[in-house]
Amino acid sequence: MKETKKIKSTKKTKTNERRDFLKKAGVTTAGALAATTASAPYVYAASNPVKWRLQTYSGAPLGAHVILPQIEAFNKAAHGEMEIELFYADQLVPTDELFRAMQAGVIDAVQSDDATMASPVDINVFGGYFPFSTRYSLDLPVLFKYYGLNEIWAEAYGEIKGVEWLGAGAWDPCHIFTKDPINSLADMKGKRVFGVPTAGRFLSRYGLVPVTLPWDDIEVALQTGELDGVAWCGFTEAYEVGWADVCNYALLNNVTGAWCGSYFANSKSWAALSPKLQELFKLSMDSSHYYRQVWYWGGEADLRVNGKKMELTTIPAEEWDTVVADSAEFWDELASISPRAGKVVQAFKDYSDVMHKAGVPYRYS
Repeated sequence: MKETKKIKSTKKTKTNERRDFLKKAGVTTAGALAATTASAPYVYAASNPVKWRLQTYSGAPLGAHVILPQIEAFNKAAHGEMEIELFYADQLVPTDELFRAMQAGVIDAVQSDDATMASPVDINVFGGYFPFSTRYSLDLPVLFKYYGLNEIWAEAYGEIKGVEWLGAGAWDPCHIFTKDPINSLADMKGKRVFGVPTAGRFLSRYGLVPVTLPWDDIEVALQTGELDGVAWCGFTEAYEVGWADVCNYALLNNVTGAWCGSYFANSKSWAALSPKLQELFKLSMDSSHYYRQVWYWGGEADLRVNGKKMELTTIPAEEWDTVVADSAEFWDELASISPRAGKVVQAFKDYSDVMHKAGVPYRYS
């Protein structure tokens, strides 16, 4: 009887073990199947990645900082689901044709300012450098987030077929770098400078002559005398791209504190992305904005103090104050372009008023 009971107990144990095995096997098989099913879209995407061509306004030396780290990080994070091929200024299309090329689908995305790429919107004059609209690079994202510029830009580009405006960020301040010194407003007269459209238009009232050339031709034009200087960037960029090697003087008075640049995409290219890839690209934009904030902020201060390639000059404060005063008239002139342009100018005025009332450290004068 004991042996019979023992045998029965053994059979029961083995039966239970088989049941447990089958249950576990079933769970494992189901889990494996679920995992295979879940990973199938990724496997497919990895073998057939979405491919974009993105062109930036900047040349390769500058692009190595203002966009290349972003694109490399995005491609890595996309895990084979998407690949962005980066092109620099004028490599696929001339910079002033970027908007039309993107709208037509020749390229999928663009990093540029509104004015330089000739965006067909009534607010394009505010892209790039808008005279005295900002003091510091941090001013720009605050204007977009808290003073309505995000909504204004989205509305303006929402009226244009084929293009998505994805967001804006800040770059460097605008200084004037020349072969001959500028110590007064009179010294500006007749100097041919490469610069962004709106700042060039404003500075032309003091005799500067804005000149448009392909980005990669600027250094040679400075060497040959076709150009007398640049009013396109700050110290960091001038040193990075080689312009500090052919310009002898740097004017410390800056026209504005930050360049306003944006990211754009062809509407069909953007709509074809999954929500995940859209969000990943926007996160990579934010990362790029942060990189530039730090790179420019530290670089500008360091090169003013430790840079040895250019001699620093300054227009006296009492004379430069007249330029600042003239900008108020210029603002009102551009506000008259359209009611929407008027809203942008009013945002600048409201922000400036708040910053000056807030005092140190937001404004020191």
